[in-house]
Amino acid sequence: MNLTQVIKKQARSLGFSLVGVTGCDPVPHVEVFQAWLAQGRCGEMAYLNSERSRQMRAHPGLLLPGCRSILVLATRYLTPSPLHLGAGPNHQLHGRIAAYAWGEDYHEVLPGRLRALVEYIEGQVGHAVPNRCYTDTGPILERELAQRAGLGWIGKNTSLISPSGGSYYLLAEVLLGLELEPDPPVVADRCGTCQRCVAACPTACILPDRTLDARRCISYLTIELKGSIPPELRTTIQGWVFGCDVCQQVCPWNRFAAGEESPLFDHRLADSSPDLLTELGLSNVAFNRKYRHSPLSRTKRRGYLRNISVALGNLRDNGAVPALTEVIMHEPEALVRSHAAWALGRIRTQASEQALKQALDREADVLVISEIHSALESIVPNSNNR
Repeated sequence: MNLTQVIKKQARSLGFSLVGVTGCDPVPHVEVFQAWLAQGRCGEMAYLNSERSRQMRAHPGLLLPGCRSILVLATRYLTPSPLHLGAGPNHQLHGRIAAYAWGEDYHEVLPGRLRALVEYIEGQVGHAVPNRCYTDTGPILERELAQRAGLGWIGKNTSLISPSGGSYYLLAEVLLGLELEPDPPVVADRCGTCQRCVAACPTACILPDRTLDARRCISYLTIELKGSIPPELRTTIQGWVFGCDVCQQVCPWNRFAAGEESPLFDHRLADSSPDLLTELGLSNVAFNRKYRHSPLSRTKRRGYLRNISVALGNLRDNGAVPALTEVIMHEPEALVRSHAAWALGRIRTQASEQALKQALDREADVLVISEIHSALESIVPNSNNR
């Protein structure tokens, strides 16, 4: 085996399911990314639109002076089973979490594997090799590089799709000051005329140019967005409380995908369908203890309980009223109280109306007061249905 083949074999032994090599040349379709930014579709993710970010993403070689090759790697994670919004076992109310977040936070685990791979490469060549490693952490267009390295093509749902393994992969890259044998890019579009992901997207955020409007994407709304979720989009979030898998779940390429899932996800730090009432009662200490090594820590407690409240509002189950009342009366975070108010307005019972009126008498935050008024207005016209 030549050096490139030896490195690929070692990468697979470290748990990377797919391995490819490409050069450090400028990215060919960067104008799509530039147009996406210009149209404001990155939402509040302003870091994507900095001058440095745009330059680096267009020219990956700038990330490592003397870059000669880029190793692109993919780690397969657990494939989710279809879940349905609604009451779970024992009449408990359950939400949904994107499959990649069931296990350990890949930001904590994959960098160690990448460093181990670099050390192996240096051992093979007998000297230090200039390198930079990334896994969803740097200004780099990962899917573009993965397609160019032969790992798959960018599907209509914007995910990288491997013809053998589907799309449930986490991507990582190692830029090297070392010449490796590049792989041929994937040029065929194997989505064909299929529109299942486009049709299934709850918020209609998938665009014709294989990008999506992040401002409408459930993953963005439940993770990246730090403030209030736009009221007009809350019902479309359904029961998702962290991320979303819908566009992948309906993809035919995932139906019969083969491939070994990474041991990284053998044990779960997060339940795929959490009990919403239990989660709504998490204190700061309990949340940090439970999700310290999970991707869910990204939302922080306030964002997670905001999402939980929205899911409960979409379920519209009377059994959630006591928990939501406790939140709107005693929760210190105004963001959580405001979304609990919305949820109570969605449930539309006498008890939820009473809770909203009691909260209004003691509330001082302008945002929460506005949400309470809106919730009460939604209940009054339906008072005959109580």
